[in-house]
Amino acid sequence: MTDLVQLAPLTRLMLMGAVIALGPLAWLWLRNRHAAPAQRLSRLTLLTLFLTFDLVLFGAFTRLTDSGLGCPDWPGCYGTATPIGAKAEIAAAQQAMPTGPVTHTKAWIEMIHRYLATGVGVLIITMTAGTWLQRRRQALPVNPWWPTATLVWVCIQGAFGALTVTMKLFPAIVTLHLLGGLVLLALLTRQAVSYRRAETGVPAVVLSNGRWALLAATFAALWLQVALGGWVSTNYAVLACTSFPACQGSWWPAMDFAQGFELWRPLGLTAAGEHVSFAALTAIHYVHRLAAYGVLALMAALAWSLRWALPLQARLLGGLALLQLLTGLSNVVLGWPLLAAVLHTGGAAALVVVLTWALCEARVAAARPTRAGALREALR
Repeated sequence: MTDLVQLAPLTRLMLMGAVIALGPLAWLWLRNRHAAPAQRLSRLTLLTLFLTFDLVLFGAFTRLTDSGLGCPDWPGCYGTATPIGAKAEIAAAQQAMPTGPVTHTKAWIEMIHRYLATGVGVLIITMTAGTWLQRRRQALPVNPWWPTATLVWVCIQGAFGALTVTMKLFPAIVTLHLLGGLVLLALLTRQAVSYRRAETGVPAVVLSNGRWALLAATFAALWLQVALGGWVSTNYAVLACTSFPACQGSWWPAMDFAQGFELWRPLGLTAAGEHVSFAALTAIHYVHRLAAYGVLALMAALAWSLRWALPLQARLLGGLALLQLLTGLSNVVLGWPLLAAVLHTGGAAALVVVLTWALCEARVAAARPTRAGALREALR
């Protein structure tokens, strides 16, 4: 029986993360060694955003290749820092169950994901320390509490990563881990936009109340849809419906919503210990599909509405919405191919970045003063 938490390799893993982060940091310093400190922090934020996006994609790849338990303990692999040190244990587990959760390939996929996550953590620590240091010397367009919040959040993400392993892919934990990665992207996007606006001097785009409300509603709907999609993926409910637009030959197939959306339960089981029914998996899948129609309609309306105010974001939004539609259909009718599934997660992550970017670039128009309000202002 392997202990689920073995902290012996933690120091070596942290050193490996530091080594991984040194590459991007050295490249960034060489390209920006003559730049002002604020510019270097701006480039570091963008670089960290890019690598965090890559980490989210690799996390999806880890989940979709069933590699989440490739090393059944945390933070290392059978108490070692690499699968090389656990070669005998992995071989024994693979021999006992050749298609099981522990194989040499899955162990490496899982550990590479942990190495990359540690490297991103080091970059965020560097970004936070650099922001506080420069804030004492000069004014910066980003309040240092933003990178501090990002650092706190990445630590929370690490805790959820540990729980993903120790709780054996508990669906609620895995879904929250996915959502947490997207929150991290949103936090980094907020900071990157602040630096960009300070460098370019471009003022915020003024949106009417209606357009702002549409943008906010689409942003909220996207998060709901991502949560539903994560619930589909972590419960392996994608193949509950293998046809489109109907499901199982019906527009309203047999579904068990109560069991499907029982949130706190082990993978494949109900809280009472019974196996999750196929009707419950169908409910999980079909709710995500029905919600997608509304979210896609909101995105299309928003892309059209913002075509002049925020043209780049509008084009990206339209293209990503189309990508999500095509990859979602491919997952259903082609039997959940790995490339389409990873792209579907990547599209959701990119939509979070684009909509966060749009929100940070815009502000709502000031309300017109009424006659009574104008009179009160004049009398003051």
